[in-house]
Amino acid sequence: MAALLSLAAIAVAAIFHNFVGSPVFAASEEGKEVTHGSVIKLQHERTKFRLHSHEVPYGTGSGQQSVTGFPTVEDANSFWIVQSPLGTEFQQGDSVPNGSIVRLQHVRTRKWLHSHLHQSPISGNLEVSAFGGDGQSDSGDHWKLEIEGTASVWLRDQKVRLRHVNTNGYLHSHDKKYNRIVTGHQEVCGVTKKSSDNIWSAAEGVYFPAKSAA
Repeated sequence: MAALLSLAAIAVAAIFHNFVGSPVFAASEEGKEVTHGSVIKLQHERTKFRLHSHEVPYGTGSGQQSVTGFPTVEDANSFWIVQSPLGTEFQQGDSVPNGSIVRLQHVRTRKWLHSHLHQSPISGNLEVSAFGGDGQSDSGDHWKLEIEGTASVWLRDQKVRLRHVNTNGYLHSHDKKYNRIVTGHQEVCGVTKKSSDNIWSAAEGVYFPAKSAA
């Protein structure tokens, strides 16, 4: 297997006990599908920082676990599991069509990518945080997939936007960086205006094959 598989497998082995025996592979080229159950890193298209979280709470706003952009590719705190929305049960390998609602669960801390009307620390936009856990989630964890271009399902390296269902804020990052506690990390926030700074792509990860390709 490719080196990426080794890296990702080590990072997520502890939470893959319920997937034992299932076929997985590392996405090492364009065109692989981002399927339900896959573990991915989301790369900010313009700055190439990865969506990141760790057990550092915001000092303002909600006080929930912070979400930032981080430059180091090898960092294990940038893995997220693609999960279905509340009230819907996905099956491993199901495709994620354009317009789907998804939740993204942080691998290391088990919290969900979340947003609400609190202000983000640097820019004063919508705060994006990590919230809850395996038994705690709400509609503030729901994100709508908006694919750029003509693809009908989410693919690796496909440009996409994720729009928060409750606030209509797009997952967004920019060049503004923290200078305390998480020095060098970029702010991640939500903005309601569509722009080039809310485009992301699925990068490194462990991908469950689409059912038709299994």
